[in-house]
Amino acid sequence: MVGAIVELATLPLVEFPFESNYVRSIVYVSLYVSLTAVLLSTLVSLPVAMLVGFAEFPGRRLAIALINTGMGLPSVVVGLAVLFLVSNQGPLGTFDLVFTKEAMIMSQFVLATPVITGVSLAAVTGVDEGVRDASYALGGTRLDVALVTIKEARYGIATGVLAGLGRAISEVGSVLIVGGNIAGADGTAITRTLTTAIQLEARQGRFELALVLGAILLVLVLLVNAVVLRLGGGRI
Repeated sequence: MVGAIVELATLPLVEFPFESNYVRSIVYVSLYVSLTAVLLSTLVSLPVAMLVGFAEFPGRRLAIALINTGMGLPSVVVGLAVLFLVSNQGPLGTFDLVFTKEAMIMSQFVLATPVITGVSLAAVTGVDEGVRDASYALGGTRLDVALVTIKEARYGIATGVLAGLGRAISEVGSVLIVGGNIAGADGTAITRTLTTAIQLEARQGRFELALVLGAILLVLVLLVNAVVLRLGGGRI
């Protein structure tokens, strides 16, 4: 029995019976979790960046300081905080979110939001005031002015989204804590992402598979970057 297991472990990468399903499911989990988290983060970050960038209110400087501080949040601390929230003793314990993709999305959302907000804030405040004045002079509403500002700052906003995506999809610590790095008996990833799988496979000595997963992660990041930069009006 032991000899058979050793023999199986020494087979080439492509001969593992569930290898293709294993890799596909890991890629799916990584994209689903990271893209969902970044999409939600962007929907929250842009209004916050516009509000903090142009509205005058008490505590504005504190809000900017909190955003900048959040850009450097330790991922393991975020993972522990989210784990507490979704645990049986936590406020979200009734939803049974421990070791689920939803908990992983929550942790990546927390990590990505300050990054997207901070870079977007710098982008929108960098737009020439004459653009906003011209919009008001032409009878534009606050919504019209906001849309014009976003259009002018779209490249900077796209950069912020890319930075948030990079923070999310490269994350290991927090998703490992809240997701558990789980895969089914048939090799289907449940909460295993590319980064946690790379860590696991490297520790188990399956360096070929770890390198393949690393190459896939790099290609995915490059493809998503190209799409976001194209949508943001950048040159690629």
